[in-house]
Amino acid sequence: MARKAAGSSPRKVHTSLSTLLLKNRSHRGFDPSFKVREDQLRRIVGVNCRIPSARNAQVLRFRMVLADEACKVLPHIRLGGALPELHLPAEGSEPNAFIVVCSTVPEDKWVDVDLGISAQSMLLQAVEIGLNGICIGAFDKAKIAESLGLEFEPLLILALGRGTDHIELVEIGEDENHSYYRENGVHYVPKVRLEEL
Repeated sequence: MARKAAGSSPRKVHTSLSTLLLKNRSHRGFDPSFKVREDQLRRIVGVNCRIPSARNAQVLRFRMVLADEACKVLPHIRLGGALPELHLPAEGSEPNAFIVVCSTVPEDKWVDVDLGISAQSMLLQAVEIGLNGICIGAFDKAKIAESLGLEFEPLLILALGRGTDHIELVEIGEDENHSYYRENGVHYVPKVRLEEL
């Protein structure tokens, strides 16, 4: 109120990188009533105009998929490879928006470097605007390319929406089991403690 009376505008609160990283968990269940908008996907893809690229080649290309086309992607993806008995995503909790990441050149170590930087940057942007996501590497490339009419080979898919999973990180030693697991409705993600990294 004092700022308003003095004629100054309130300060914008910026979320710290640490907070964004903690919120940037891989969700495998999404709120079906929430529809991701095109402007949100464009903002997420837009980070690629500002991030590093190996040798500045900038070979990645992006296909945005909204709810009206989600049926072209859903049959060809798998989530939760370490929990096959759960058949994730559960019926009624499927994502309804995707970003398919493609490359204009054959995949190599430099393309993979760009892919990692791009995926993490886009997911952090998604979290900043109130969305959640997951990187999907388990999908039928040929069927995705055909169903979406892609010019370039798909490398990775980001599923996006408003996540419904309750996710907690668990510290482990480097020799302990790294597989994520679920207990009593909580999705636990083991992370090697700093001293052992």
